[in-house]
Amino acid sequence: MTEAALTPIQIGLTAAIVTVEGEAPAILVAGDGSKGATRAGLPFGPFDAPAHRTFEIGLRAWVRAQTGLTVGYVEQLYTFGDRGRHARPDDTGAHVVSIGYLALTRMPENVAALHAAGAGFEPWYRFFPWEDWREKRPDILDKVILPLLDEWAGRSNKPEPARALGRRERVRLCFGGGGSPWDEEKTLDRYELLYEAGLVEEARRDGREAALARRPFPALGEPMRFDHRRILATAIARLRAKLKYRPVIFEVMAREFTLTELQRTVEAISGRRLHKQNFRRLVESAALVESTGETSTATGGRPAALFRFRREVVQERPAPGLRLGARAS
Repeated sequence: MTEAALTPIQIGLTAAIVTVEGEAPAILVAGDGSKGATRAGLPFGPFDAPAHRTFEIGLRAWVRAQTGLTVGYVEQLYTFGDRGRHARPDDTGAHVVSIGYLALTRMPENVAALHAAGAGFEPWYRFFPWEDWREKRPDILDKVILPLLDEWAGRSNKPEPARALGRRERVRLCFGGGGSPWDEEKTLDRYELLYEAGLVEEARRDGREAALARRPFPALGEPMRFDHRRILATAIARLRAKLKYRPVIFEVMAREFTLTELQRTVEAISGRRLHKQNFRRLVESAALVESTGETSTATGGRPAALFRFRREVVQERPAPGLRLGARAS
């Protein structure tokens, strides 16, 4: 018996680095250095085992080396290793398994270094326009996405062998139909359903039969290189959930802020508007902030009280976050 050839494996590190600029949640995107590259992608690099004791140390090191950015909060998301995620038709190189990370940072004062490195922050709703409900229910849902998903689901509504629910049930639960509320935490579920239905460019690029059969092909957000939009969807879903039980929002806030600025930042990330008085009662009851005794006139209106994160809260309660209520469909 001949011994099977072993496929070489390379471990990569991919970072979804999030900040908030104004009222726009933004993600750091970078080119891959290849000639003619047009797709945005997340920063990524190889894990250098001899040089770095842990994955996180490696991640922080190459992000700093490539962009000059020192990230603050970092957490591991998931391991992404689908075959072909870095492959090209004639590629015989190692199979890349990427460890995805969520990183949070304040907007750097000097963005010139990022631009010089071919990187920059871009609004994440550019890649997921159906996730921003702050002004109203996104038109793209009713005009494009739901009709196409209904058509796809109508082809087969029987539970598939590996799934307990049929297509229509999954569409209803992910996209908030038939009385089900819109759940902002289901960002990844929605993207993966769109991929399965062949409605995102990445599915066509990967040769999915459902996508190749579509004429014309819908434009649902801007695609990204490899599986980076899936990694970004994972990061958005994780961060939106994390807001409710960890004080991670303060990783992207200035050290001093008004309650209006805090509310707008929470709204930017969660993708929905919050009632002003309810939000302030929520912040007060959670004891997440304390007054600095100073005021700000930056808005040009009446002076607004300045606050800062009250660090003692992490010792006082096991889950100090903002318990935001559910959103209606």
